[in-house]
Amino acid sequence: MTKDLWIMVGFMGQTLFSLRFIVQWLSSEKVKRSVIPIAFWYFSLGGGAVLFAYALHRQDPVFAVGQGSGLIIYLRNLYLVHRERRYALSTS
Repeated sequence: MTKDLWIMVGFMGQTLFSLRFIVQWLSSEKVKRSVIPIAFWYFSLGGGAVLFAYALHRQDPVFAVGQGSGLIIYLRNLYLVHRERRYALSTS
């Protein structure tokens, strides 16, 4: 890929990653308490994955380790959310 295309990929990842805060803020305002909707974790995962790829392309080990470790946390949280939903469905 060209340099300009990689810069666009980086900005796309940053946009996805930033959208998670908007989703969280709007969800919290809607119910008037702090909540973390499942979309937060999906935007975190999508943005983190794109930014991880960008960091690898840039050969930036600090950025890559930060984004790579975040991916593990986002996946774990999505697993916990889905496990809780499955449990709730099975007990109702």
